[in-house]
Amino acid sequence: MQIREATAKYEAWLASQIPLIHADLKSKREQMREGIFAFLRATFYRWTQVWPEVCGEVAEAPVVLAVGDLHVENFGTWRDAEGRLVWGINDFDEAWPLAYTNDLVRLAASAYVAIEENGLTIEPTDAARGILEGYAESLDKGGRPYVLADEHPALRAMAMERLKDPQKFWHKMEQWAELAEREIPIDAEEALRRGLPEPGVACRVVHRVSGLGSLGRQRFVALAEWRGGKIAREAKAMAPSACLWAQGGQGAAEILYQKILDSAVRCPDPFVRLEGRWVLRRLAPDCSRIELAVLPKEKDAVRLLRAMGFETANVHLGSGNRAALAGDLQKREPGWLHHAAKQMVEAVRRDWGAFKG
Repeated sequence: MQIREATAKYEAWLASQIPLIHADLKSKREQMREGIFAFLRATFYRWTQVWPEVCGEVAEAPVVLAVGDLHVENFGTWRDAEGRLVWGINDFDEAWPLAYTNDLVRLAASAYVAIEENGLTIEPTDAARGILEGYAESLDKGGRPYVLADEHPALRAMAMERLKDPQKFWHKMEQWAELAEREIPIDAEEALRRGLPEPGVACRVVHRVSGLGSLGRQRFVALAEWRGGKIAREAKAMAPSACLWAQGGQGAAEILYQKILDSAVRCPDPFVRLEGRWVLRRLAPDCSRIELAVLPKEKDAVRLLRAMGFETANVHLGSGNRAALAGDLQKREPGWLHHAAKQMVEAVRRDWGAFKG
């Protein structure tokens, strides 16, 4: 199956699971043509098709409840129940039982593409080494959440420097067009209202266009003024992981978003939860990404990638056998991650060329 056929078949399967917004799908395809990093982010369905064929033995590894669609822009900040700033993986749309190596190879491949597209000075081998060192350290310690309020001063400084300007953030939110009541599914509207801080808060609901992998799905945001300031809650439509499609599955399957949230070594975001077929979350200026592409210093990039590897193990430890993961990691040949990531980048590059051509 070639990339265009795979895309058409995946979109048809996804449309059988949830309603899709065709204008957003069109925008997604346009962005997929613009750059290889955007293409990688948008095509996890293709990744899960080809990676066992491309990587062979690397794909044979202990199975965990994996992130699936892991990449360097799948990390960000949130506030925990104590109001502390926390950093970690912030999207589990494609969670599925997979070899733990899937997440590591995809994370490294995305770092390689980001390095290439943005002219970063970090060497790919250093990126892979940083990811593996962080992953191994987390396994050794049994995992530990990234609470930036107490520790990790370098990561905290990166996060604080990149928190969004509140005025710009809310101005952008206000630009989305308000939806008529009939345009909002009842279960989405009810979930959004339950997520507001108290009953009866007046709000308007807008359609938000965001993301790449999930672009095309329904996203509704409730915007409100509450006790002197603006607040926002988002409901995003969920479907089974693309892994189900790649395995030839038919019909509905369990959505594993809440399961991976609950099992990970994690300081949770109290606003994120799965309700039926919707993922609910709080949107705010302090929910932000630290993007690899904007880090000016090589040591900052390596430090960030090491943290990403550590956090990946935090998630895997929720379902994986710690000793089995550490043992498998230890027996692998030096350079395995670098070699596998390079192979997958080349596979993605071939698909990108075929898709845009």
